[in-house]
Amino acid sequence: MTEKRVIVVGAGIGGLSAALTLAARGFDVTVLERAASVGGKMRALPVGGAAIEAGPTVFTMRWVFEELFAEAGASLESEVRLRAASVLARHAWTANERLDLFADIDASAAAVSAFAGPREADGYRRFCARAAEVYRTLEGPFIRSDRPNPVELGKRVGLTGIGDLWRIQPFATLWSALGDYFSDPRLRQLFGRYATYCGASPFAAPATLMLVAHVEQAGIWTVEGGLSRLARAVADLAERRGARIRTGAHVARIVTERGRIAGVQLADGERIAADAVIAGGDVAALGAGLLGPDAAREGDRVPARERSLSAVTFCLNARARGFPLAHHSVFFSSDYRAEFDAILRGRRLPPDPTVYVCAQDRDDAGAGPDGSERLLVLVNAPADGERRFTPQEIAACETSWTKRLAACGLKLEPASPAAVTTPEGFGALFPGTGGALYGRASHGWTATFKRPGARTRVPGLYLAGGSVHPGPGVPMAAQSGRLAAAALIVDLASTPTWRGAAMSGGTSMR
Repeated sequence: MTEKRVIVVGAGIGGLSAALTLAARGFDVTVLERAASVGGKMRALPVGGAAIEAGPTVFTMRWVFEELFAEAGASLESEVRLRAASVLARHAWTANERLDLFADIDASAAAVSAFAGPREADGYRRFCARAAEVYRTLEGPFIRSDRPNPVELGKRVGLTGIGDLWRIQPFATLWSALGDYFSDPRLRQLFGRYATYCGASPFAAPATLMLVAHVEQAGIWTVEGGLSRLARAVADLAERRGARIRTGAHVARIVTERGRIAGVQLADGERIAADAVIAGGDVAALGAGLLGPDAAREGDRVPARERSLSAVTFCLNARARGFPLAHHSVFFSSDYRAEFDAILRGRRLPPDPTVYVCAQDRDDAGAGPDGSERLLVLVNAPADGERRFTPQEIAACETSWTKRLAACGLKLEPASPAAVTTPEGFGALFPGTGGALYGRASHGWTATFKRPGARTRVPGLYLAGGSVHPGPGVPMAAQSGRLAAAALIVDLASTPTWRGAAMSGGTSMR
């Protein structure tokens, strides 16, 4: 029997995780990435002589990567340097309203009590307990498993788990569920923000997303070199296990023969044969036919109003004055509902945005350099990447977030021009998405089940990445790659090896 050949299209963390898993199992793996570097959204940009993380900045669910590396005969700690955070994030509403959350629940409860009173602190404890219950209910039958439909999920939890499944409030919105724990609108706003981790509005996202609170409470780590370094570590280990990674390789078409996967064709005409292909980009690219008609998936077309949030990001070197930035700081808008109405209904940049700032040179205590430091500033935006926000609109956006920071006491003095990425820019980086950063929006209780699983209708074609099950975010996208690899291993073990006869119009290659 010949060695099974697998092509992974896209070197985002989902594709890289699948490649590492398969290479460690002895598969002949080639990763094809059209960009100049690996990582996908886990990327860094050069600004003023420094590399600034321009994508995800929060590392949670460490167990996903511990298992990924262990299955490849390595350890996470031997490949990357991690530091546990005691301060999860600093939150501000005005210059006099600040609240830190901590890895220690008692410390957070004390901070909430001082901020909003003992009744709200009690609500916080109850909320943490419920968030933990939601996570425990879903980890095994959902996060670790193939995509289930609602009936299958019920079967997986069993009769004894049906009560747990009902108690996680699958039909309630996150915003309404938060009212059971918090009467202070600022706290509802703070914990409602967890919906944006999936690119959703707290007013439409399901209450199950409160599990994000437990995920953070279970641990946030900073990665030395940023999350782009973590992506590089996965790629390096995959190569040591035998995978080949080709950057600057633009896949123009996924090719089938006799009803199953035969390989891919690059934009320069090169054809590469394979027994299976894992598409690691956004499934919207398949739905739009960007990888050819053989792999086109009508069900993956995502109308603009069903897309997740996009963003406008500013990477800059700046001196921060007047506010004690933590590594992660959030500055909340004065009207959260109006903010999401502007984005999702008005399809415009909000005039008063909530602003996330990652101070990448700050340690856990918030200490940073005396001079300029590396900052990522992010505001949510509609995923309408097909249209271009004008320079005037982007300038107005910068003015808006500058005012929001100033209202909380923070002034930034840039040392050099910022590197700005808009929804249009994200759409160009990640084709087919329209700038959506998280695939389909997690709005309504059925949204989770609309995300495709690893297997497709085309034999030999599999999916990985943040737009598929189990969902967006670095650990979930990595988990999708592990699930895709597991499905492929099972399926190819029961399929006669395809010998890779020459493709029509090209050559078969090993």
